[in-house]
Formats: sequence, structure tokens, C-alpha cells
Amino acid sequence: MEKIYDAVRFILKCILIPAAAVLIIYLMNKPYKEINDQKYMDIAKFETLGREYWEINIGNMGSSHGAYDFNYSNMTFYGYICFNFANTSQSYDYDYALLKEYGQYMDENSVLLIPVSYFSFNNEVVNDTEAQALSVRYYRCLSPENIPNYDPYVDVITNRLPILSAGQDILKLFPNLNTVLTAHAANEGIDVEEFARRAKERYSRHFDNKEEYFMPERIEELYAIINYCKEHQITPVLITTPFSQYYTEQVSQEFLQQFNDTVTKIASDTGVNYYDYSHDERFHTNLEYFSDSDHLNETGALLFTDIVWKEVVELKPYYPF
Repeated sequence: MEKIYDAVRFILKCILIPAAAVLIIYLMNKPYKEINDQKYMDIAKFETLGREYWEINIGNMGSSHGAYDFNYSNMTFYGYICFNFANTSQSYDYDYALLKEYGQYMDENSVLLIPVSYFSFNNEVVNDTEAQALSVRYYRCLSPENIPNYDPYVDVITNRLPILSAGQDILKLFPNLNTVLTAHAANEGIDVEEFARRAKERYSRHFDNKEEYFMPERIEELYAIINYCKEHQITPVLITTPFSQYYTEQVSQEFLQQFNDTVTKIASDTGVNYYDYSHDERFHTNLEYFSDSDHLNETGALLFTDIVWKEVVELKPYYPF
């Protein structure tokens, strides 16, 4: 009888302990999911497509240079529908994935600005861990068929049970235990010496320890983006956004020549115009327009977008003056 009792007790433990663990995970997952959603605020904008945005007249793809360097305030004032598809460290494969997912909301004869940065044919991310962390966000805004290297497990822990991948973030459920380091904003009015130092850091991130600056798959992905645009009556435009002199002076002439040759060939092959503002004197030496060495601040982005609006031939139909 005692053996039967021990067996029953063992079976109950085998059932109840996992059941309790599942229940705890379930109960913790809901509040953590709300906290976790905050990490994806930058891609929440895609939820507005088809609801608030459709028949887009002017848009842009890109990584951080696309995300921060375009400010469409004046265009929208005149009634044009504009949308920024860019995200930090976004490579051409994800540009293309987003275009396949949401390109339907671009109007016929709309214009799509495609930034071409010095790291566009490589990766802005510096290691696999960073790449994986950034790729997770696309599970929130893309269908499985459009996600590069889709992984069902990543889908589950991103959208269904994020508590399973919480790591140290689980402490956010317990505010009294959550030791978060306070990030201090950079001082406004940064001096030139500090600006130059940070420019070297940005250059190092983009160029150091990269095995190849011009990966064939990145070039093919840009061709694919352009071909998609042409097949869907969208006008693609290649554009390099402004850099400060402290960034460009780090870049070798050898690299610039190869970069220009690569972009020129793509433009020639596809019949797409390329506009290079990387050394534009209206920005190049005017640090008041930059938030760092290769990103414009809000004022700079507004000025740059207005210049593009006026000077890019493809946008002439939308220029009201």
C-alpha cells in the first residue's frame, strides 16, 4: 500500500510541478509582455499602415540615416502623404522585406528615397549578437514569409511568450529590484574636439573589423528593391544623406572610389538617379545641423528634406512653388 502511495505522490509531483511552472510563466508573461512592447516602439509605426496611411506619395527606406535624416513636416503641411520605413541598423534585406509587406500602400507614381550609406553594402551591426537582437523586432511587423531566415521559435518568444527570453529584463516586473543604470544625455553645444572624437568612434563602428565592405548579397538586395519599385509603379531614387567633415575625413579615397563606382553602376544598370549629399557644403561644415558626425538633428533633417524636395527631379511634381 505504501508503494502505491509513493507512486501516486511521485506522479502528482510530475504533474503539479510542471503545471505550477506553466501557470507562473503564464501569469508573469502578460505583465511582462506589456513591458516588453516598449522595446518595439520604433516599429509601432507600421501598425498605422493601411489604417492611417495609404496611397503614400513620398517615402524612404534605410537604416539610421533614413530614420533620422528625413523630416516631412513641410510636405505633409501641403497635403502630401509621407512615410518613413527606415529603422536603426536596417540593412537592405529588411528594406526589401518591408517593401514586400507594405509596398501596397505606396501610391502609383509615388517616390521612394533609398539611402545609400557607406556601410549599406555591408552591415552596420558590429556582431552577431547585435544583429540577432535587432532582427527580432521584425517579427512584430512582418509576416513569416517576408522575414529573412524566419525562425518559428523566435516568433513564439517574441510575440507569444516573451517572458521566456526576458533574461535580466525580468527584473522590470519588480521595480524595487530593478537596478537600471541612468543614461545621461550628451551635453548640447558639443565642442569641436569632442565632436571629432565621436566621429572617429562612428567611423570605427562602420569600418573596423569588416571582412568585406561590398557584399554581393547586399548589392543584389538593392537591385531587388529597385526592381520591386519599377514593377509596382513606384519611382526609386538613390540618395546619400549629409555627413559632417569630421566623419568624411576618416574615409579613404580608395573606399570612396569603390563606393562611387558601385553606386554609379547600379544607377546606370537600372536607370535610377543618384543624388550624393555626403559632402554638401550646406551641411558638411555646419555642425549645428548634426546630432552626431553622420546623423542630422531635427533642424538639419527638416532643412535637408526641403532641399531634397526642391532639388530631386523625381519630386518636382510634388513641389508646390
